[in-house]
Amino acid sequence: MPVTSKKKSKSTHKSLQNGFSRSSELIGLSLCLVVKNEEQHLSQCLNSVKSIADEIILVDTGSSDRTVSIAKSIAKNTAKKHPTKIFHFQWCDDFSKARNFAISKAKGQWILMIDADEVLEQEAIAALQMVIAQDDCLAANILRTESGTNQAPYSYVMRLFRNHPEVRFWGYYHESIDQSITKLQARETHWRLLDIDVPVLHHCGYTAQEIDRKQKYEFAKRLMTKHLDAFPDDIYMHSKLGALYINAATAQTGAEDADHLSLGLQLLQRGLSLTENREDHVLTRFELLFHLGLAYEHGGDSLLAQDAYLQAIALNISDLVKLPAYMNLGGISQEKQQPEAIAYFAKVIEIAPDYAQGHFNYGAALKTAGRFTEAIASYERAIALQPQYAQAYQSLGVALMKIGYFQKAMAAFTNALQIYEQQGNYSALELLREGLREL
Repeated sequence: MPVTSKKKSKSTHKSLQNGFSRSSELIGLSLCLVVKNEEQHLSQCLNSVKSIADEIILVDTGSSDRTVSIAKSIAKNTAKKHPTKIFHFQWCDDFSKARNFAISKAKGQWILMIDADEVLEQEAIAALQMVIAQDDCLAANILRTESGTNQAPYSYVMRLFRNHPEVRFWGYYHESIDQSITKLQARETHWRLLDIDVPVLHHCGYTAQEIDRKQKYEFAKRLMTKHLDAFPDDIYMHSKLGALYINAATAQTGAEDADHLSLGLQLLQRGLSLTENREDHVLTRFELLFHLGLAYEHGGDSLLAQDAYLQAIALNISDLVKLPAYMNLGGISQEKQQPEAIAYFAKVIEIAPDYAQGHFNYGAALKTAGRFTEAIASYERAIALQPQYAQAYQSLGVALMKIGYFQKAMAAFTNALQIYEQQGNYSALELLREGLREL
């Protein structure tokens, strides 16, 4: 089922018909987004939602590029299908205020909050419509996929919700509606929350080309630290700021690396202690455990890392969200040449059959075990899913060599060389050339 319930309804249909919206002129779905300097992404984002949005509310927080002019052009071309309203908001170091300003302008019974570097998966529209049709549903966690990133490939975000006057974003950074949803449900117990278990949004904002890492890091650290200073027991922000420090540690060396690692561990461990006996924070608990695993791995303690990942996969959450923990457990086992690596990577491709890296890693574990024919099949599947996967071609060549298929192996190596060159990965290119010269 693409949509699953998180709470049973206790109310009548009639009680759900009153007091939802901030506007008396109700329409169906308002698409809201807050933007700044998004000329590279905006058109793709807005084009992806045009078939489902009844209106688009765009709030600009001070763009200096063509973002606003692009929005105006799209608004002019789509005016007959749905109005696009453009507003300006004075930036004040508070993402929640900007998002709340956007939803205050919306007339829809439902709101979908989207970022400019996200696109709506067209296959998910039916699932969105199914949620919107539920009279007793207050909000939905929607599944988001990431591309070109070291982040977890899947995550849940609560971005689809009723235009209810008490549903508001909270937090300077990594803002969410979770707190207002919890308070509203405690008082109005008929409301259900739903999970949409098919990918709804595709996010491309974490690719290396998109991030000025230092600038983004300093901006995020400043706002998250400001938030924790104001709300020192916020579990979610402990997770996010801790993860930020751990990610920074992996990109640094020396004393700065150690400082980031220490700060990250303190925040994650503190956050984890705050989640004890808190079922309402199970997804955040997963994030805390997962990033603790990363921290322990980076610090060289694979046993503690394995323990953190094992605790993470034991949680009662979607297997898709657990996928990176299974991947890292497989990676540790593979590094130690433990046979469990095969089982972990098999679980990965069971969870996500179209995840190319999962098939590649499964192939690597099979190759280590001497199961070359199966490894070849896994590498070929990875390539079918991601045709420019140079590493998969290279590993395919090695596996083919092992069973005497020299001509096919050389063809695979040639493909790997071509892709490395096209991608500008000259270090990998030279290493492979050197290895081939030694054959």
